[in-house]
Amino acid sequence: MARRAATKPMTRIQRQKTEQILTAALEVFAIHGSSGASINIIAKTAGLTTPNILYYFESKDAIRQELLSRTLQLWMAPLSLVNPNGEPIEEICTYIKRKLEISQNFPKDSKFFANEILSGLPHSRDELFGPLKDLYTSKILLLEDWMADGKIAKVDPHHLLFSIWATTQHYADFDAQIEELAPAAPADRFAEAEAFLMQMYRKLLAV
Repeated sequence: MARRAATKPMTRIQRQKTEQILTAALEVFAIHGSSGASINIIAKTAGLTTPNILYYFESKDAIRQELLSRTLQLWMAPLSLVNPNGEPIEEICTYIKRKLEISQNFPKDSKFFANEILSGLPHSRDELFGPLKDLYTSKILLLEDWMADGKIAKVDPHHLLFSIWATTQHYADFDAQIEELAPAAPADRFAEAEAFLMQMYRKLLAV
């Protein structure tokens, strides 16, 4: 939480400064990870002084926690929108499309989240995985219900979600690799990825 937010409502200027800091911090964490990031680097990237950063956030970890909270909400939103009353294959394909949109529109957020997972989350496992586990479990049960009702093919629901995460987040987390190897321009690349994934998962889940 921002230091100023904990004391009294922020002014418009303070909100702008907070967002300026968080935008810079996201870039720094996405590139350097938690261990390589520092208040000084964040300040330089934001075009602010270190004391200015510490006026709004008491530590690097406070910035990290705020970013993690925001990124988790972004990451969980598409999964929460999977509708139990919708047509199952269409709901899953829409989820995949939304995950690809996040990779396309929020690549730094995706890289930051991936770096946090890779770090082992020494200080945030419960904070991160608590709400995620609840949502994840509810969607696993939904997938199992759809399979039991014969609405989608019977596959391992855990690996189904893991594979969706892997095939969508890859386009953000490994964009440098893809840019070197894939011939398509970025916009076309995501359109091609969506077409490929739709075909693959529709065939996998068809009954």
